[in-house]
Amino acid sequence: MTARQLEHFPNLVTMFFRRAGQGGERPFLWAKREGQWQSISWREAAETVASLAAALKRIGLAPGDRVMLVSENRPEWCMADVAIMAAGCITVPAYITNTTRDHEHILDDSGARAVIVSNQKLATPLLPAALRSNSCEHVIGMSPIRAAQSGAISFHDWQALIASEKPDVAACAVGATFAREDMACIIYTSGTGGAPRGVMQHHGAILHNVEGCTDIISTDYGWDEEVFLSFLPASHAYEHSGGQYFPIGLGAQIYYSEGLEKLASNIEEVRPTLMVVVPRLFEVLRQRILKGVEKQGKLTKYLMHRALSIGAKGYAGSIPPWDQPMNLILGQTLKPKIGKRFGGRIKAMVSGGAPLNPEVGIFFHSLGLTVLQGYGQTESAPVISCNRPRAGIKMDTVGPPMKNTEVRIAEDGEILVRGELVMKGYWRNQAQTDRTIIDGWLHTGDVGHIDEAGRIVITDRKKDLIILDKGDNVAPQRVEGMLTLQPEIVQAMVVGDRRPYVVGLIVPDPEWTADWCRKNGRHFDFAALGTDPDYHRAISAAVDRVNRDLSVIEKVRRFILADAPFTVENEQMTPSIKIRRHVLKQVYGERLDALYKR
Repeated sequence: MTARQLEHFPNLVTMFFRRAGQGGERPFLWAKREGQWQSISWREAAETVASLAAALKRIGLAPGDRVMLVSENRPEWCMADVAIMAAGCITVPAYITNTTRDHEHILDDSGARAVIVSNQKLATPLLPAALRSNSCEHVIGMSPIRAAQSGAISFHDWQALIASEKPDVAACAVGATFAREDMACIIYTSGTGGAPRGVMQHHGAILHNVEGCTDIISTDYGWDEEVFLSFLPASHAYEHSGGQYFPIGLGAQIYYSEGLEKLASNIEEVRPTLMVVVPRLFEVLRQRILKGVEKQGKLTKYLMHRALSIGAKGYAGSIPPWDQPMNLILGQTLKPKIGKRFGGRIKAMVSGGAPLNPEVGIFFHSLGLTVLQGYGQTESAPVISCNRPRAGIKMDTVGPPMKNTEVRIAEDGEILVRGELVMKGYWRNQAQTDRTIIDGWLHTGDVGHIDEAGRIVITDRKKDLIILDKGDNVAPQRVEGMLTLQPEIVQAMVVGDRRPYVVGLIVPDPEWTADWCRKNGRHFDFAALGTDPDYHRAISAAVDRVNRDLSVIEKVRRFILADAPFTVENEQMTPSIKIRRHVLKQVYGERLDALYKR
């Protein structure tokens, strides 16, 4: 393994074609079909990109037009994304969990002229939004989809569209004259105030991320023949940059996972060298490892106990001499077995998208697996910093800033970032852009400090945005606002930070409750009604109505009823009638936590 430097590319498309030319017939993209891993070579991918880009131009798409992309992770996602950019257009990735209303917002806000969708299942909630859109003119199906009866939209078959254009890779590569400051994609992310906002990422912002990540791998590990296993949604900025363009920059192979339920077996089959993951995955894998150890008898349990004990000492400083013999034994017994479950050749697993519990990181460190916690946000393309061995890995930090990235701490403790990685702004939202980028500095909304080794330590978040354990962003005010529109509900607070789903605290409407009590022969007593199953079912029906209009990640899975309304007098609301989240969490925290244990 040798340390290398990444070239300074003018745009993402040029980087792709350069690597494709070098890769030739070597495998690039892998997916499982009919139970077998099947690959697409760099040459084949480049030809598909060139043909699709030419076809997009032929059907009338012009430079700067937005093209929405709705697909699960698969080789076609990557090729479509590069082809959209190669045609001079701007990719608008969308989550496959989006509702029709979510798609409507993104189509209307972005003004996308075309949509590429993978299959009929994903087309079902998408097509009504496309038909109602004032801008969408083309729908391209990667697999056959039923065309709607509308003369306003032209439907195209992926294979036929590509086959209609002879792949001129050289011409397509030469035509990629975009500059680093030109826009590459608009990625929609939830803000604290409601509807998702479009983050304008330019080619240079993503390339800045690729260059910074490559510097870490090249300097700290050695850049070799890398293999990635793609698991996180490609529409998420973290996977888009870290799981797609970073591997392209390295000339690496990308395998597309079959999903969480098959991820463990996929890891053993693929034997990745690098993985971009979220904290939730580490927690799931940790539980699986511990359950497996529990079934293997006293000796294995003893070895695990010793590995965690010695590993914690090593993380804290150094392993004492008296523990060295056992550490050698563990290096020949338990650790290789655990390593094999991760393929046996993994260099590092990079955790981002949400905060990692330091205990979980130390657990994997103790078993000989390297976990690097990173930090960023969609507005920074998204990586700002990452732990790295050269700076000393500390699990309660997110490491030093990446190469060519400036970070400083404002007077109020907010983390500010400056550099090419900072977004162009929010699409069609200059007011919010001006509040977020001031004098070139991105105001992250996170609070923290920089430690003596130059690593960023995040201590709090100024914004109320909920970040679930898989890295998904949920705007609580939006969900709470929808709940309180129901006649049964007068106030609500939702939580879910670092958790697998959203849960709620609900204050039923007093007038509705009084009416319900009269009709059902109950005494109007909030405390007593809190344990009444019929009353709880009535409130639950209101929550279910709201959930029907929410995306999968936003749905309120469980809830508790408040003991009393939120008021200024009980300090649960501010004088400006905003809920005091920290006060409510103090009062109801244990009961809300219990909702995750049922």
